Amino acid sequence: MPSQDDKSEKKNSWVQVAKYSQLAFVFPAATVAGWLIGAALDRWMHTTWLYLVGLIVGIVAGFVELIRAALSVDSK
Repeated sequence: MPSQDDKSEKKNSWVQVAKYSQLAFVFPAATVAGWLIGAALDRWMHTTWLYLVGLIVGIVAGFVELIRAALSVDSK
């Protein structure tokens, strides 16, 4: 019969896998969200350059969240 330590160790490893896999999705999601918001603003304001601003803001937000997540995983 498995002990309680084995169950908590398995749970711990799955939690770590989930936290590290989050890093793979945060950056692309923030980049795409910034691009979509910029493209929507371009259509609304009849401009042609706001998608670039949205893309850059999305990339910066992705890096910030990536660094925060990596540091929070390492500190625990």
